[in-house]
Amino acid sequence: MIGQRFGFRFDPLWRPLLALLGVRPSTAWVQVDPENLTVRFGPWRLRTSRDNVWGVRTTGPYRWWRAIGPHLSASDIGVTFGSSTAQGVCVRFGRPVPALLPGRWLRHPAVTVTVADPQALARALTPVPEGGTDPL
Repeated sequence: MIGQRFGFRFDPLWRPLLALLGVRPSTAWVQVDPENLTVRFGPWRLRTSRDNVWGVRTTGPYRWWRAIGPHLSASDIGVTFGSSTAQGVCVRFGRPVPALLPGRWLRHPAVTVTVADPQALARALTPVPEGGTDPL
């Protein structure tokens, strides 16, 4: 499998605010390849190995104050990179990963991303059982 790139969905209302943070369609994407999952959201980055992805589910819609921009969840320390309130994908990790702060001080057990095609990203991250069919 060659890597797949998924762009973020940008709600027009929030596009100017996100641009001030450096988050634009050219700087916001999710890359899935056989070895890694990489998320870029303007100046923020998250990278982990594919074997660290332990769960994937589509979520949303969201309230704008919980979804737009980079966010830290108070309940589970998960990170959200959001550009839309419509729908996204929550990816759970076996080992928490850094994303919001430089270095390794703050690690996140999950990331939510508001990509344009959440179902396609969920399929790309969900392993197909050997000899089986795509579960989605």
